[in-house]
Amino acid sequence: MDTTTTAMGGSTPAIGTATINRASTIESDSGGGGRSRRPDRLPLGVYLLGFSLFAMGTAEFLLAGVLPAVADDLDTTLSSAGMLITAFALGVVLGGPPLAVLGLRWPRRTALLVTQGIFAAGIVAGLIGNYQVLLISRAVSGVAYAGFFAIASVTAISLVTPDRTARASGVVVSGLSIAMVAGGPAGTLLSHFTDWRGGFWAVVFLTVAAMIGCRLGLPGTDSGPAVRPSVSRELRTMRRPRLWGIYAITIATTAAYMVTFNYLAAMLADITGVSEVWIPAILALFGVGAFVGLSIGGRISDRRPHLALTAGAIAIAVLSVVMVAAVDRVWLVVPTVFALGVAAFVLNPALYGRVFTLAADAPTLAGATTVSAFQLGISITPVLAAVPLSLGAALTSVCWIGALLALAALPIVLADRAGTPAQ
Repeated sequence: MDTTTTAMGGSTPAIGTATINRASTIESDSGGGGRSRRPDRLPLGVYLLGFSLFAMGTAEFLLAGVLPAVADDLDTTLSSAGMLITAFALGVVLGGPPLAVLGLRWPRRTALLVTQGIFAAGIVAGLIGNYQVLLISRAVSGVAYAGFFAIASVTAISLVTPDRTARASGVVVSGLSIAMVAGGPAGTLLSHFTDWRGGFWAVVFLTVAAMIGCRLGLPGTDSGPAVRPSVSRELRTMRRPRLWGIYAITIATTAAYMVTFNYLAAMLADITGVSEVWIPAILALFGVGAFVGLSIGGRISDRRPHLALTAGAIAIAVLSVVMVAAVDRVWLVVPTVFALGVAAFVLNPALYGRVFTLAADAPTLAGATTVSAFQLGISITPVLAAVPLSLGAALTSVCWIGALLALAALPIVLADRAGTPAQ
């Protein structure tokens, strides 16, 4: 998902000032998270970063499954408990970019370990405190999560050659799709057998394990050209209009598939007539499709990012319309859910690849803003869906919203393609 090399300020390496035309050093390095000797295998460090995002992302998907239990235990209303989800989202959207900039002069591994530590500490504080403490800790954990995500993206592409940056990004993001399909449901199940805190204690354990893995498996110094990190350079990079075009594509396409996914359980129960016990299994197919989509998108996007963006947006639009027709027949809705997951996540490696191509000289703030754009796309879906549903429209109206959002992204994709030199 990104493409950068980093900087060495004096004798202290720093994150975030990368140059895509690097990796000659990494090519010969087979240890410490460097490139593997097998030509087709990505470095161990890339997979460690993916595992770390799986551990941390599980906390995001877990809370929704235990929300009633949290409300009962903390003696608060369900709507107040729902604010815990909002607090995490706001932490990601608002806090990630500033935290990424603050870490510019740190070695990447140090910045990763610090953000993981803050995240784990925030989870622990919330588990042993009252509702107010939990609310604050969720916001803090969201900030740390976004900061880690941005730095992990920069780190992953610094470990590989330029022709494999999108693939490395896909592996890192696959941690989130696994968290969606396995981590969240497994944590919810554990919480039901213990109490709601059980799943979150598991998240803390996995995050600490990931910290140990990153400490041992990632390079302690940032190899690459001696370019000092610069906040002013990062801010100047953010003035590039095409970069904001990619953020607009990110927000639109993320909202396009999430507006359908968020109401899929209700559609399966009320329209398809699926038994409650089978709904999680069908929803899990979206996560399986997401994993497949990331694998496909990662391989396409290094050479043809606009093909991945165009195909993904069109597929989301088409499948959203197909969902309207298929939702009353279970034998049609099941493959449609899987295909929507594939289409949705084919885009992700290309989005990160374009961001880090456009912001190659100062990728840290740009990467953090990408994470915020994804989260913003997720966060606006309840508002978008509330408009037609409050007017009495059918539940499937959310699918039409998704189709329109995906189509709205296409002109921006084409404009970005028109401004990109032929490879």
